[in-house]
Amino acid sequence: MAKLTKKQKEVQSKIDSTRTYTVAEASALIKEVSNVNFDPSVDLAVRLSVDPRKANQMVRGVVTLPHGTGKDVKVLALVTPDKEQEAKDAGADYVGLDEYLEKIKGGWTDVDVIITMPSVMGKLGPLGRVLGPRGLMPNPKTGTVTMDVAKAVSDVKAGKIDFRVDKTGIVHAGIGKASFDADKIAGNARELLTTLVKLKPQAAKGIYIKSIYMSSTMSPSVEIDTKRFTEQ
Repeated sequence: MAKLTKKQKEVQSKIDSTRTYTVAEASALIKEVSNVNFDPSVDLAVRLSVDPRKANQMVRGVVTLPHGTGKDVKVLALVTPDKEQEAKDAGADYVGLDEYLEKIKGGWTDVDVIITMPSVMGKLGPLGRVLGPRGLMPNPKTGTVTMDVAKAVSDVKAGKIDFRVDKTGIVHAGIGKASFDADKIAGNARELLTTLVKLKPQAAKGIYIKSIYMSSTMSPSVEIDTKRFTEQ
């Protein structure tokens, strides 16, 4: 096992692994232990007592973080010509259709979110092998397939994220940047956790939220007390 550096030991000493923290405490602590020379992302990892292999226990949804993600989200709007100006005015980084379909077919995926219209989804089907593994395939359930393209683009730019439980039963989501005020990190975290509670499948048995960990890029994780979120 590699030895910890002096800086790593100092960071580790600030986290008490024998206890759990409130969301507010964890948010302040993550800022304190995020000791890198860039602005790291802050993430939540929430373990749920669900079996994602069963359709009635799949947890997937969207949430608009009240304080945004801190990330400049690149949005591609695949729309018909009559919707192009609407998408541009809303702040989409790339707008068009056939030329971008060809680029994607060639392997281009330099975007964070793709928004499109129901009438265009048929053209995206053959690109599932490219978009699916990268989490870029638009989906009506996440609001990325819609006729209200302007609202969809604006929401994503304002901090709307989509999430889904992975095959191990964990939801991973970025909730901001370490440069955020601690109360903004906490506000975003609570919004995601409250949304997860509302999405509890009826088929989920036992304690729904088993554990919650907050971390930033290259930082140790801080365990959050689940009690508040399991009483609902």
